[in-house]
Amino acid sequence: MHEYIIEGGHPIQGTVTASGNKNAALPCLTATLLTAEPVILHNIPEIQDTAVMIEILKSLGAKVEKLSKNNWKIQCADINTSQLPRELTKKVRGSIVFAGPLLARTGKCDMMPPGGDVIGRRRVDTHFLALQQLGASIHVNGHFDMTANKLVGADIFLDEASVTATENAVMAATLAEGTTLIQNAASEPHIQDLCNMLNLMGAKISGIGSNVIKIEGVKKLHSCEYTIGPDYIEIGSFIGLAAATKGQITIKGIRPQEIRPLKNHFNKLGISWRIEGDELTVPNTQELKVNPDLGNAIPKIDDMPWPGFPADLTSIMTVVATQVDGTVLIFEKMFESRMFFVDKLISMGAKITLCDPHRAVVSGPSMLHGDHLVSPDIRAGMAMVIAAMCAHGESRISNVYQIERGYEDLVGRLQNLGAKIKSVEVDDIN
Repeated sequence: MHEYIIEGGHPIQGTVTASGNKNAALPCLTATLLTAEPVILHNIPEIQDTAVMIEILKSLGAKVEKLSKNNWKIQCADINTSQLPRELTKKVRGSIVFAGPLLARTGKCDMMPPGGDVIGRRRVDTHFLALQQLGASIHVNGHFDMTANKLVGADIFLDEASVTATENAVMAATLAEGTTLIQNAASEPHIQDLCNMLNLMGAKISGIGSNVIKIEGVKKLHSCEYTIGPDYIEIGSFIGLAAATKGQITIKGIRPQEIRPLKNHFNKLGISWRIEGDELTVPNTQELKVNPDLGNAIPKIDDMPWPGFPADLTSIMTVVATQVDGTVLIFEKMFESRMFFVDKLISMGAKITLCDPHRAVVSGPSMLHGDHLVSPDIRAGMAMVIAAMCAHGESRISNVYQIERGYEDLVGRLQNLGAKIKSVEVDDIN
């Protein structure tokens, strides 16, 4: 076990390259199960979640070869089991997206409920409703026992625009007999990456990027080579970090169209940037001041399905707002426990009123001071890193495994940007 020690008060400065999209890498890794031929994936982020998913693939019989940093060759010619190992399944929420490809490839999937962030109830009903419409039988008795003699295309209307349920349904439908129509589908960039990869493998998917996806089933898929896109959540995190520390950063390797949904909400906090090609620069000359709504009303930063503002950035925006002049309402609609980390921000000196599990009013700027923090999940953990870097004095962050599930080489990359951060073994400081 290790922790982060952070000395605050040092603006970041420099250039960083965006990592591969974690939420694209996870389903793309499981999609390799849909063919017996080798698949090469580039730009896979080296984080805890992808490491676990690769171990699960190995446990199922896949041959996995690391070609170089962030690049993998996976061949699932001999899948010898459809049962996911319990201990690995519990470590990552993304393990649920093994269900669709395993059912399509082997007709079976046996797994424990997935793990991941503890941010409130994360239902899996939508997954099962979609897979059942494709012909799967599902029994729940402490674990999920799924079988399918044959998958047949169906007209599916998802009861919520679930990202992972959309991914499971798409992957299962690629090898189903006939045509599948998925309405109220999620359309995030990571789903687009998955669908584009599947099409390279021989799938027939249309409507990519919309909330209506059409899949014409094929008898088999083949090998492909695919590059995962940049992680726009990480990009948003670095934008927030630069602004909050009053630093300047250039982020390379972005997709400008994926940053557009972030712009309006960052602008509400007086934060802007410039884009040239695939590079985004946050300057250190901007005034951090809340832009009120018409009539001088308090503005609201709220999340919604893509192309709305991402839920995964609400924790980041909460911390950034503590360093901005003015008052803003943060409204996180999806998870009832995500905002509970603000009690630690309050103990650091932040002026935050937690109205209920979903809403917090933040007034700034606040002078934060160092504290001992415990990361509850990936995004709140990154928010705590930003808070510690803004704070006066030294902070210690525990349970950083949660942060490293989603951010590649965070300590090294922040050090390269001038941050005073180090990773230490717990025994070294106790």
